[in-house]
Amino acid sequence: MTIENIAPKKERKSRKNKAIVDENAPLLPKRGEDVGFDEFNGASFTGAVFNLSTTIVGAGIMALPATMKVLGLGLGIAMIIFMAFLTEASIELILRFSRAGKSSSYGSLMGDAFGKYGKILLQVAVLVNNLGVLIVYMIIIGDVLSGTSSNEGHHAGVLEGWFGEHWWTGRTIVLLVTTLGIFAPLASFKRIDSLSFTSALSVALAVVFLVITIGITVVKLIDGSIGMPRMLPDVSDVSSFFKCFTVVPVLVTAYICHYNVHSIDNELEDSTQIRGVVQTSLALCSSVYIMTSLFGFLLFGDGTLDDVLANFDANLGIPCGSFLNDAVRVSYAAHLMLVFPVVFFPLRLNLDGLFFPSSRPLVLDNMRFALVTVGLIGIIFLGANFIPSIWDAFQFTGATAAVCIGFIFPAAITLKDRHNIATKKDKILSIVMIVLAVFSNVVAIYSDAYALFKNANTPSPRE
Repeated sequence: MTIENIAPKKERKSRKNKAIVDENAPLLPKRGEDVGFDEFNGASFTGAVFNLSTTIVGAGIMALPATMKVLGLGLGIAMIIFMAFLTEASIELILRFSRAGKSSSYGSLMGDAFGKYGKILLQVAVLVNNLGVLIVYMIIIGDVLSGTSSNEGHHAGVLEGWFGEHWWTGRTIVLLVTTLGIFAPLASFKRIDSLSFTSALSVALAVVFLVITIGITVVKLIDGSIGMPRMLPDVSDVSSFFKCFTVVPVLVTAYICHYNVHSIDNELEDSTQIRGVVQTSLALCSSVYIMTSLFGFLLFGDGTLDDVLANFDANLGIPCGSFLNDAVRVSYAAHLMLVFPVVFFPLRLNLDGLFFPSSRPLVLDNMRFALVTVGLIGIIFLGANFIPSIWDAFQFTGATAAVCIGFIFPAAITLKDRHNIATKKDKILSIVMIVLAVFSNVVAIYSDAYALFKNANTPSPRE
């Protein structure tokens, strides 16, 4: 994967010499303007990689093994790799056109191409996407710590397993304590590079989850308790064919990081490093995705749930199985807690840019900063308590806002080509991205709606 020519030759590399960012752009405060961060000399390459990787590897990884159940292992892994290349291509377009138009945020880039309404459309898309993703994070944390119930039965949470059922192990109380004790303090940082340490820790926790899952799978492979997985989808009729497209929104959501690329680029000491940051992050995350999908599906097969963490409440049939179950679930729940503020950062700035476009910088207005932060966290908390499934949330955000942010908007900017820098190859790629995005997501929405309608009209066994 390559990103070419995103930095003009005359561009000055030092962060101190970067152009000033329009504060009204939604994704980052003004750069180069005195906002109280004079002691900050630029983010490191490693910190930028961790922040972008943390943006990518969020809750989507938990739904990827379920996509293998739909597509089969061979086609599923091929789709993960394909989406990585497509994501890199769309980010390359964003960065190249940002350089040409001297746009230092995704919002200002959309404004440059399509005017005020283009910028507003991007802000709304980021709001919908990030709200949905953060609600998914809270849902998973609630499932892990407090348990979840489905048609297959009740899956006990970690706290319920340790202490039994009590009022303080209920989902609402656990999420409230997590919100006040972890999310609120981490969301109070005003600069994204302040989260580089927690981002590194979150990546380490994701690796812990992956290593334990691989270890469990290898042990069960050795003792012969795991069979050969399906390599291709099980397509027996038209509805099962359309069902294959329902994984597209999940795969799209798994790679969405476009809204944070400018924020991370703006804080780099050397702007030309963004090329390596994007490549390294995508390579790292793709590897994690492939291994998680492979070993998660091998371990649970066609019994893989939408949230694979919920599978880790059963007897694994190996020594120390109960301890390993808890270690897997707790490590990933902690990972999501640390990812939360990285995704929350652009959400808050977009909301402020959408509703207070003419106000002074958000980082200088402590009252507005606090009110926006508290309001958003409250909405996310309520959503996590009323939305039942992460698959439902992924289907909605992935088929609408995420696909726009990741593919339709970059392709539209390229086809608009205000600065006459798009090549014929760029325009062909953009048309392909739009056609694939629209077709696959329309089919996915249709398939989900058809399944819901069919289930609603199917008599229950008791009737």
